[in-house]
Amino acid sequence: MNVSPTVRPSVVVVGGGYAGINVAKALDDVGDVTLVDPTEAFVHNVAAWRTLVEPEWLGRIFLAYDHLLAHGRFVRGRAVAVDGRRVTLESGRTLEPDYLVLATGSSYPFPAKTEEPDVASARTRLRAAHDALVAADRALIIGAGPAGLELAGEIKSFFPEKKVTLMDMSEEILTGPYDQPLRDELHRQLAGLGIEVRLGSALNTLPSAPPATLAPIRVRSEAGEEFVADIWFRAFGVRPHSEYVDGGSLSDRRDERGYLRVDEQLHVVGETNVYAVGDVADADRDMAGIATRQAEVVAANIRASITGEGEPANYETFPPLIAIPLGPERGAGFVGDGVADAATIAELKGRHMLIDTYASLFDAVPDVAA
Repeated sequence: MNVSPTVRPSVVVVGGGYAGINVAKALDDVGDVTLVDPTEAFVHNVAAWRTLVEPEWLGRIFLAYDHLLAHGRFVRGRAVAVDGRRVTLESGRTLEPDYLVLATGSSYPFPAKTEEPDVASARTRLRAAHDALVAADRALIIGAGPAGLELAGEIKSFFPEKKVTLMDMSEEILTGPYDQPLRDELHRQLAGLGIEVRLGSALNTLPSAPPATLAPIRVRSEAGEEFVADIWFRAFGVRPHSEYVDGGSLSDRRDERGYLRVDEQLHVVGETNVYAVGDVADADRDMAGIATRQAEVVAANIRASITGEGEPANYETFPPLIAIPLGPERGAGFVGDGVADAATIAELKGRHMLIDTYASLFDAVPDVAA
């Protein structure tokens, strides 16, 4: 059923990343939805590495929030305090909805994520990083998780003449809940691309030059190995954005890493109508697909509460599924039974980087009265 606009309960979604846009979109027909974010457009970070090597994507990865909701509204602002359901923005404006969804995500080193205040400055910075990469002969990537692996594959696929070194203090690439055959296949493809992989020793210190800029790089590992490059990228260091709960009633709901603790229905622990989803919640791994799935659960639960139809659903931890492109035509993953090969990953993600899936959400003609 659809709830009449005159009696729609208010829903505020703080954060316009993968989780936030999906919750807001899914509830636009039954709630009086307000989406809050400090930037003017959603950034499709899944395609960030592709944009680095192929800047034509700069025109595709930024999607204006104004076209997300037909009935609700987008408010550009930064939440500086959240106390229960009361949200205070940097402007001083306060919001106290019937339902509050915290979807503020996480920070990650540029250019995997950019937090520039507007699209123009974000595009300028990304273009500068591309130009620096083009001018470099040797690239050093520190961090051999999914992001570092994808970046190494992107650079070598588009610039095969460049020397690319991927290093990590761990003894193996892709640490986490993944089977060794997947790592073995990734190792095989990395070697085929000519990517040098160095594992098992931390650096004495990170390069002094900012990441993604052209500069002479010379660092040593604790094992004594020297790394020389013209540009480097930091592919580690996720930090959840939850600082706005400091001093409020939710301040004790964060764990030691800064994630908001949630129950099986993704309520912030101890709250009834306050939810946390995506990278800011402690429910699961930090991945766009997982954030989207959590958004589906929260939106369904809020919808059931608003309409009185259906029962609340519990979130089930995402299985160890993953797709890691190494450029448009290579890569490996685990998307079902066994290791997915390069052709499968290219079809699922590598060629298009899921851009149409998320761009299709931004098709609304806003209601002038909203």
